Amino acid sequence: MTAAAGLSEAELHTLDDLLGRVPAPLEPLDLTALDGYLVGVLLQPRRVPVSRWWPYVVDEDGRPLPARWPETERLRDLVLRRHAELDRLIEQRNWFDPWVMAPDEDTPPTEVVQPWVLGFATACGHFPDLTEGPAADEPESVEALAQLYQHLDPDDLEDAQALLEEIETLEPPATMEEAVESLVRGSLLLADVSRPVRANRPSSPARPAGSMRPAGSGRAAGPRPPGRGGRPSAAGSGPSRKGPRRP
Repeated sequence: MTAAAGLSEAELHTLDDLLGRVPAPLEPLDLTALDGYLVGVLLQPRRVPVSRWWPYVVDEDGRPLPARWPETERLRDLVLRRHAELDRLIEQRNWFDPWVMAPDEDTPPTEVVQPWVLGFATACGHFPDLTEGPAADEPESVEALAQLYQHLDPDDLEDAQALLEEIETLEPPATMEEAVESLVRGSLLLADVSRPVRANRPSSPARPAGSMRPAGSGRAAGPRPPGRGGRPSAAGSGPSRKGPRRP
């Protein structure tokens, strides 16, 4: 199995379980927020070393796992494999399957994907080059970020008039497929800005049939991204926990 191989169904459940067993008082990301966080890390214009982003996977304040916790190596291996898989797909501008929860019938699509976006925003809070660097105010960056941040409460966006105006032009997703597609589209559009490639590749590939793979969350609440100019400043809450599944 290569380093960039995707996680199997059993491994996805294992990862969800390990995140849920991180010992208190640490507050790890849940499975959905973790996925958005990894994408936010990978889209930074400068490569973020594992040693810098890993601590915020296992605790919102970056506190380390206990030295003798027996599951550290297994948890780290699974997270690094998802990181490698996303890295490869983003570099190739290929569709990836965001880990979002299987929705309840009456849950709005935007609410279902919100924890993923909050995970992405957490990465941008800790590593702000993508959202506060020289290219952050370029129309291409604003357009891409709007695809993601449309799923947050507008009151949670600070000093982001251009972003809010762009969000106003978007039709809210009517289905889960549309909501998930906005996550991938926005991420790949951002990659064109922060990780340009020499070869001409489509920025927003068509979603393969049957590619949405909802995954369960290891925590009920979304992460709390640090407040930074023009970026989310308030916490959101994801839907109640469900076990991971892939249709």
